[in-house]
Amino acid sequence: MKNFLFISPAFPGNYENFCVALKNDGVNVLGIGDTPYDELSPVLKSALTEYYRVDNMKNYDEMFRAVAFLSFHHGKIDWLESNNEYWLTQDARLREDFHITTGLQPKDMALIKQKSRMKEGYKKAGIPTARFHMVQDQASAETFIKEVGYPVIVKPDCGVGACDTWKLENEKDLTDFFRNLPSVPYIMEELVPGEICSYDAIVNSKGTVLFETGNITPISIMDSVNQHGSIQFYIVDQVADDLKAAGKACLKAFRVRSRFVHLEFFRLTQDHAYLGKKGQIVGLEVNMRPSGGPTPDMVNFAYSTNCYQHYADMMVYDKLRHQTKATRCFCAYVGRWKELHYLHSHEEILDVWKADLKLAQELPEVLAHGMGNYMYLAHLESKEKMEEFFRYTLELCPPEPVKPARKPAARNRKAPAKTTTKRKE
Repeated sequence: MKNFLFISPAFPGNYENFCVALKNDGVNVLGIGDTPYDELSPVLKSALTEYYRVDNMKNYDEMFRAVAFLSFHHGKIDWLESNNEYWLTQDARLREDFHITTGLQPKDMALIKQKSRMKEGYKKAGIPTARFHMVQDQASAETFIKEVGYPVIVKPDCGVGACDTWKLENEKDLTDFFRNLPSVPYIMEELVPGEICSYDAIVNSKGTVLFETGNITPISIMDSVNQHGSIQFYIVDQVADDLKAAGKACLKAFRVRSRFVHLEFFRLTQDHAYLGKKGQIVGLEVNMRPSGGPTPDMVNFAYSTNCYQHYADMMVYDKLRHQTKATRCFCAYVGRWKELHYLHSHEEILDVWKADLKLAQELPEVLAHGMGNYMYLAHLESKEKMEEFFRYTLELCPPEPVKPARKPAARNRKAPAKTTTKRKE
């Protein structure tokens, strides 16, 4: 490989590590983004051979001209990639227009971007998924709900994470949803009583898994985003065997090649009449890019490795060249909100958990919506210690006791003075 064109190398900030790793493997790394060149980090500047700034990455004409310019000056582009859900469709279009045959093409997008189409891939893999209905009108939605019961989940058929995802618990919620029905296609699904778990893998050009890991989210991401509930998830020390089998079945069903992917599942927390017994793995959605936010860094902390370098090795050599054999641990994420009153302060967390903390910082608003205003990452050797970390960092101050209403004080009235009326003789 000669030329690798990385789209948006400066955002999110940790993605510059992909460029650094590719350069380490001898690749000519080019970049296109909307961040001014002077604002790129020195690390990223040193990794990029050339950077082309555009005013608006959503403007396809600008992006087309940028690729044309870099291609003219550096020769044929061998790979074009952003590893970012938001740009997957545009990446595919640019590949097609510049005859870049590596990577996903526009014809591949429906299966991996539309949640309704993902059901086909999970079915091919032999993994059950929630029953669903494509939102049309309230009458047909009511018919679907009669079959599956309340509550139901509604979300964009082509969306990112838990954005614009809602739980409808009764007829009033349903009516309100249709009163403000978004213009984009929406999918309605039965509620799955489960814990979210993922299978994350770096897969080579033959479909062989070179590196695998996973994370678990014990609480609802949807509730965390919509109701500002606690945000917590963690990288597991070992991927469960049944989850590993489900993940590999999906890699085959979705024809994954030369990618870093994040496949999401539920593990049922109770028996379900349609989906199976407690503990059953149920398909949620596939993401043909790494897990978002700081997750790649969390993988590195948990496994004492460098997954950015693993990705670059896969791209350049189709195998890993930089492996580590450290003892695997857990890495926990905690997100806290500004408006909530926590029992333990930021300073107390830094003091009590200083030996385990890897990162503690305030997040920019663009990331805070789904991740919390303050982020804490901790490397922990046991699940028991991790649970204590979650409890300590997320425990809220007890509500102030409601003071009983005070009765009005009785007035201290003086007895009226006796009056003596003189009787006239």
